[in-house]
Amino acid sequence: MFDKILIANRGEIAVRIIRACRDLGIRTLAIYSEEDADSIHVQLADEAVCIGRGPARDSYLRIERIIAAAEIGDVDAIHPGYGFLSENPQFADVCDSCNIRFVGPSGEAMRAMGDKNAARAAARRAGVPITPGSDGIISTEQEAMRVAQRLGYPVMVKAAAGGGGRGMRPAHNDVSLAKGFHAARTEAEKAFGSGDVYIEKLIEDPRHIEIQILADRSGRVVSLGERDCSIQRRNQKLIEECPSPAVDDELRKRMGRAAIKLCHEVHYENAGTIEFLVDPSGGFYFMEMNTRIQVEHGVTEEVYGIDIVAEQIRIAAGEPISQRVLEAMPRRHAIEARINAEDPQNGFRPCPGRIGLLYLPGGPGIRVDSHAYGGYTIPSLYDSMIAKVIATGADRAEAVARLARALKETHVEGVETTAPFAAAIMNDPDFRRGRYSTAFVERLLAKRQSPTPEK
Repeated sequence: MFDKILIANRGEIAVRIIRACRDLGIRTLAIYSEEDADSIHVQLADEAVCIGRGPARDSYLRIERIIAAAEIGDVDAIHPGYGFLSENPQFADVCDSCNIRFVGPSGEAMRAMGDKNAARAAARRAGVPITPGSDGIISTEQEAMRVAQRLGYPVMVKAAAGGGGRGMRPAHNDVSLAKGFHAARTEAEKAFGSGDVYIEKLIEDPRHIEIQILADRSGRVVSLGERDCSIQRRNQKLIEECPSPAVDDELRKRMGRAAIKLCHEVHYENAGTIEFLVDPSGGFYFMEMNTRIQVEHGVTEEVYGIDIVAEQIRIAAGEPISQRVLEAMPRRHAIEARINAEDPQNGFRPCPGRIGLLYLPGGPGIRVDSHAYGGYTIPSLYDSMIAKVIATGADRAEAVARLARALKETHVEGVETTAPFAAAIMNDPDFRRGRYSTAFVERLLAKRQSPTPEK
C-alpha cells in the first residue's frame, strides 16, 4: 500500500479522497491555488503546497507544477479526483514516467475512451449497442447536413473530447444544425483544445443511465449496478439515484454485461463509468465512458455498502478487487441532490460569494459531502458546488422523503442555491412516481414559470 498520496484537486472531492486515505492509513499532500488558501482540504491534509495563482490554467491544470510538488513531497501516487486533469492521458503518462502511480486508468485506456468517437468504435468492436451516428469526425457544415439527412432529425452535435455537457448542441432542422455545428466546435475548442465533433441520432425522452465499474490489474471487472442521472439541465446532472426506477433486473444484467465487455475491449483498470441512453421501449445505447471517479459515486457506495475511492487506491497499488466488492449486493435505495451556488430563478446563474450562516442537514439516512463552511467564500474561478446531499432508505419512497426533509433543513446565507429547486423536484408527482426522462427539468421549469390562470 502507498505511504503518501498527492491529491491533484480541490473542494469536495479533495476532502473525500483525504478521508479515504486516512481510513487506509495513508498520508496526504494537498495542492492548492492562491485562491484556495483557506480551503478545508488544505487544512485536513497532512501537508499542503501552493502551486500557483487562482485560475486553473495557472495551478490545477499545470502538470509540471503538480509533478514538482509530488517529487518534493516524496509521494508514491497521485489521485486526480474528477475534473481538471483527471481524464488527461498526458498527465497519466507523465506520472508513470516519473515512477509515480496514477490512481486511475492508463493513458492508453484514457485515449481509447476519452475521445468519444474512438470510444464509439471500441463499443462497436465489443458488440455494445451504440446510437446511430456519423462514422467519424465531421469536418464541414455540408458533411453535417448529409449525415443529418441520412439519420433523420432530430440529431445531436457532440464534441469528441471532454464532457460535462459542453460542446453539445441538439438540432431539429437544417437551420439549427448549421448554427449548432459551429457553436459546438467553438465551445469544444475553448473547453478541450479540440474542435472535433461528430453527430448522433437524438433519442427523445430517454433515461440517462450509467453503470459503475471497477477493474483490477488481473483483468477482473465488476459491475456495481446503475445510477439514473436523467434529472439534468443542459446536460448538467442535478439529481442521481440508485437503483433506477426504470431499470428491471433483466435490463440491469444486460447493461452490466455490456459495460464489462467494453472494459475488456480496452484493457481498462481502476474505476470508471459507462454511460448509456435508454429509450422508452427499453433499448439502450452506449453514449460515453468517464475514465475517473464520478461526482455521484457516493450514491452507489450507500446502496452497495462499499468505498469506491478506497478501492481505487487499492487497485492502483496493485491489489485485486476486494472480496467485499465482488460480493456486494444492493441493500437499499439512495438519491443525491447537488447543492450548487446558482440561482434557479435566473437561469441557474452562478452566485459566487461569501457564505454567512451555513447549516447542512443530518439525521437518519443522510450523508453530506462538502467542503463549505460558514465564512467560506465560493470562488468565481471554479465550479459552484457547495455540497452533495445523499439520502438512503429501505425503499425509494423512504429515500425521497428523507431527501425532501434534508433539503428543507439546508440553510445557506449569503448566496442563492439550488436546494429549493431540488426540493421542488422531490415533491413533484411525476418524480415521486419515478416517471421522468432527460426532458424532466425543462418541463418542470416551464411549468413553474407559466402564469397561474385567473379564477
